[in-house]
Amino acid sequence: MTIERGLRLMAGVMVLFSLALAHFLSPYWLWLTAFVGLNLLQSAFTNWCPGMMILRALGLKDSPGGGAAK
Repeated sequence: MTIERGLRLMAGVMVLFSLALAHFLSPYWLWLTAFVGLNLLQSAFTNWCPGMMILRALGLKDSPGGGAAK
């Protein structure tokens, strides 16, 4: 798995997890959903995301094409 695919997986899991927490516990968990969305938005422009550092530390590699245009 590449970092780009892992990042999409991590974001999707975080959004679904925060929605479940908001439904069952407190609507304040929707702030986590907003944070994930804003983080994805800024990473589209900067090609930098904290999740990418985590995934690199876990040993995932960049895709051969480099992912987003540089």
